[in-house]
Amino acid sequence: MEKVPMTPEGYAALKELLKEKKLEIHKLAKAIGEAAEEGDLKENAEYHACRERQGMIKAQVVDIEDKLARADVIDTRRMRGERVAFGAWVTLEDIDNASQVTYRIVGADECDIEKGTISVTSPVARALI
Repeated sequence: MEKVPMTPEGYAALKELLKEKKLEIHKLAKAIGEAAEEGDLKENAEYHACRERQGMIKAQVVDIEDKLARADVIDTRRMRGERVAFGAWVTLEDIDNASQVTYRIVGADECDIEKGTISVTSPVARALI
């Protein structure tokens, strides 16, 4: 079973997302019940849309639960030193124009380039490590 590296913040965010998805499934179940009460299910677009959405959310829940079960939560607060590793903040400089950009190396499910985080499996992070 392959471990999924993540920061404590990423783990907490994934657990919160799981709660939200499970709540959404319950809301959809209620909407499906209400749509089913409207009559003929063959031509009930709302019923079929809710069922399809529920199936997609259930698949997402299974995926999130799998990632949480395989999580390798790495506490980056204890990491010190000059080596680039998971959780490190790295500043890169463009030698042509001296512009700089700073990234944090995190797990694949936590990365968001707009927030300055890149996946540990990305080519840039692998080259830095």
